Amino acid sequence: MKQVITGMLLGICVCLIGVGSTALADELSNYELTQRLENLEEQAGISGITGRWTDRLALSGVLEAEAGYESVDYDDPALDDEEASDAVLATMELGVDAVINDSVSGHFLFLWEEDDTEPVDLDEGFITLTGGKGFPAYLTAGKMYVPFGNFASNMVSDPLTLELGETRESAVQAGIEINGFYGSVYLFNGDIDEAGEDSHLDNYGGSAGFAMENDDFSVDAVVSYINNILDSDGLGDYAAELMAESGTGLDEYTAGLGAHAIVKVGPVIFIAEYITALDEPEFVSDTPGAGFTGEEIAAWNAEFGYFFELAGKPANAGIAYQGTDDAGDFLPEARMMGTVGCEIFEATNLALEYFHDEYENDDTADVFTAQLAIEF
Repeated sequence: MKQVITGMLLGICVCLIGVGSTALADELSNYELTQRLENLEEQAGISGITGRWTDRLALSGVLEAEAGYESVDYDDPALDDEEASDAVLATMELGVDAVINDSVSGHFLFLWEEDDTEPVDLDEGFITLTGGKGFPAYLTAGKMYVPFGNFASNMVSDPLTLELGETRESAVQAGIEINGFYGSVYLFNGDIDEAGEDSHLDNYGGSAGFAMENDDFSVDAVVSYINNILDSDGLGDYAAELMAESGTGLDEYTAGLGAHAIVKVGPVIFIAEYITALDEPEFVSDTPGAGFTGEEIAAWNAEFGYFFELAGKPANAGIAYQGTDDAGDFLPEARMMGTVGCEIFEATNLALEYFHDEYENDDTADVFTAQLAIEF
C-alpha cells in the first residue's frame, strides 16, 4: 500500500511539473528537469525499488537513404528490357534495450522499410534471463531472429543467404557460452504446417560454434540447423503462394542446414556462408496428379573486405561472389558485386555498390546503389 501511495504522490508531482513547465521553460534545462524527476523518485522511495530509468535504458537507431539505378535484360525476345531509378528512405530502425538487473534484460526494435507493406513493424521484442558469470547460460523469449544462419556482409545489399534462410518468429531460445564455444536451441510454432496437421510448437533448431578474438586476429565459425527451412521469411511466403495456387499442402517438413566462417586478420576480413535445404520438399494433394516435388534449394556467399583510412577517415572496400542452386526465378543463380564506403562524418557513412545478377533462365540485371547511413 505504501508503494501505491508514494506512486500516486509521484504521479501528482509529475503532473504539477507538467502544468508549470511552460512558466519554467526559460529557466530549466532538460538536464535539470531530469534531475528534479529523479529527486522525486528518491523522495518517494521508488528509485530504491526499480532503479533510475536513465541508468537502465539505452536507445539506438539506424537511418539509411538510398538512390539506385537498375537495368534488366530479359532473355525472352518477346519481353521488353526494363530500366528504373529511384531515391528512397530505405530503412529506419529504432531500438530500446532495458537492463532490469544483472539477470534480466529486455529489447525491442521498430523497423520501417521502403518495400514493406506494414508502415512500422515490431521487428524484435524479447526478454532475456541470464545466469550471470557463475552460470554462463541464458533464456530468451519473444519475437526474434532465430540463430539459423549468420548473414554478415560488408555490402549494401543483403546477401542471397539471408534471402533464403533468415527466420523471424516468436520463439523460446536457450543457450550457453563457455571459453569461446557457444550454442543454443530454440522452439517455435511456424506458419507453414504439414498437410492435415494442427498448429503446434513443433518447429525447432539449434546452432553450435566457436569464436575467439585478439588485437590482430578473430574467427567465428558456426553450424546451424532448422527442422523446416520452408518457414524462413523468404521461402515461407513463396511456399505459401505456391501451395495456394496449386491446391497442395506440405507432406513433411524440409530441414535446413547452415554453416559460416568469418575470419579477420588485421585490416582484411573474409566471410563464407552456405545455406541449404537437406531434402526436396514434397507437396501433396487429394486431387490426383496435383502433387509435385520441389527443388533442394541452396545459397552461398563468399566475400572479401579490406579496411583502411581515406583522408584520415575510416573506409572499406569489398568484393563478393554469391549464388544459388535450384532457385529458379526466385533468386539469381549468380551475383558478382563490389562496394566501397567511407565514414564522411562521425557515425555517418557513404557507400557505393554495384552488382550483376544472372538467372537460370538467362535473364540478367545490373544494379547501382548509393547509400547514406547514420547510426546512433
